[in-house]
Amino acid sequence: MDPTPSTGGAENSDTIDSQTAHSGGLRDVVALTLPAASAYLTVLRTATASLAARLDFTLDDIEDLRIAVDEACALLLVSAVPGSSLDCTFTLSPGVMHVLVTVESLDGEPPSEDTFAWTVLKALAGGVDTSTGPGNKVSITLQKRRGVRADLGEPPAGHVRGSGAANETPLGDTVGTP
Repeated sequence: MDPTPSTGGAENSDTIDSQTAHSGGLRDVVALTLPAASAYLTVLRTATASLAARLDFTLDDIEDLRIAVDEACALLLVSAVPGSSLDCTFTLSPGVMHVLVTVESLDGEPPSEDTFAWTVLKALAGGVDTSTGPGNKVSITLQKRRGVRADLGEPPAGHVRGSGAANETPLGDTVGTP
């Protein structure tokens, strides 16, 4: 069974075939819209983990990203307009994921960057930024690279760069040796 998506029968010379689209040169974009309520964050955490696994992120990177997305949403939901939507867009490129979380805010003010929550967010994701848009929209953007420590911008100590496969081991560790 071919895991690449179908073009839906739209076969023409202007359409990029699925082999090219998933060979690493282009990026995939996944957008989710949920009610702006903490009860729905489980859906977002699950989607985050699934998409990060698709990019061959390590288990630690996946967990860091799940927590970062959850924390970003929690920061935005504090001032979300009741009954509004939480929009989350994941942009997947080889070895890197960008996450944009947006909500309509009561005050239109971005979350404070001088809080413990913001410090935790920066430690978990490689890049964090906030912005405001039209109509009191407030956004937080996260960027996470596979195998890169957020605090130093480099691979963790002892990490062997490679395919990003889950069976990679730190230097000095042996697998299957008594």
